[in-house]
Amino acid sequence: MCLCFGILDLTYSYVALRHLEVVAPGSESEKVKQKVNMARSFLCRSVGVFQLLRTQTPLSGTRFYSHTEPEPLTLRQQNNGIRRIILNNPKKRNALSLSMLESLREDLLTDVDSDDLRVVIISARGPVFSSGHDLKELTSAQGREYHTRVFHICSEVMTLIQDIPVPVIAMVNGVATAAGCQLVASCDVAVATEQSTFATPGVNVGLFCSTPAVAIGRAVPRKVAMEMLLTGSPLSAHNALLHGLISKVVPEDRLEEETQMSQGRDAAYATASRVMVDNLALRDGQEGIRAFIEKRKPVWSNKAEKAHD
Repeated sequence: MCLCFGILDLTYSYVALRHLEVVAPGSESEKVKQKVNMARSFLCRSVGVFQLLRTQTPLSGTRFYSHTEPEPLTLRQQNNGIRRIILNNPKKRNALSLSMLESLREDLLTDVDSDDLRVVIISARGPVFSSGHDLKELTSAQGREYHTRVFHICSEVMTLIQDIPVPVIAMVNGVATAAGCQLVASCDVAVATEQSTFATPGVNVGLFCSTPAVAIGRAVPRKVAMEMLLTGSPLSAHNALLHGLISKVVPEDRLEEETQMSQGRDAAYATASRVMVDNLALRDGQEGIRAFIEKRKPVWSNKAEKAHD
């Protein structure tokens, strides 16, 4: 509506100016000159406003509608000393893009020296734990400098996992390939579901998995690592367990529970200490100690009776 009024004002101003110039051409009347000048001035201003309105970009919908914020590539949660880092890009098979690696590095480093942190668990959303590097970032279009940065950050994350002062557990439920398999191999403990598989298929796209080989070659026997690297063939979860790539294979519905049991050192000591104290409260526990002190054979009740609270 404002634009319409501007156009009307412009039209009226132009007509008024032409009219004044026609009825008073060459007039020496000061009053007429003032009107002509005022009309010309108004016309110039109107033209300027009209041109400005024409060149302005229309207001985007963001003024009235808020766009949904993109989901973070990783999620970090911490409770009771357990930090969970979740790879959160299932649409891209949780590919370890440069942005994903940088986010993962930040999640690992944040308050890493805090006394509240006991263990880190890395898991993923979707049927793929991680498909490895984002191949779209490894084309010639990105250039050598970008490629160098990708692999530098990746190596930094993998070594960081092994260097931070708390244990890191991989909780795998799905496919882990290339750098995703490297991530699993770099963790201190890896718990996987029965349907999970592990592979280094870079050879199939003409790109030998050199960097994954560093971690995998330190986790499994040399000949097993070479077969994985040279053929790209996947290992089943049970074969991965057999060769030492992972620590435990569990049914999917027990993955959470079994991973929780794979606690870090401090958490494990806390649990074990509670068990020891509970056992000392049992009658047979006290009988065994007394028998040792009194240098006699213990008389076991074989019952879970308490000697004290």
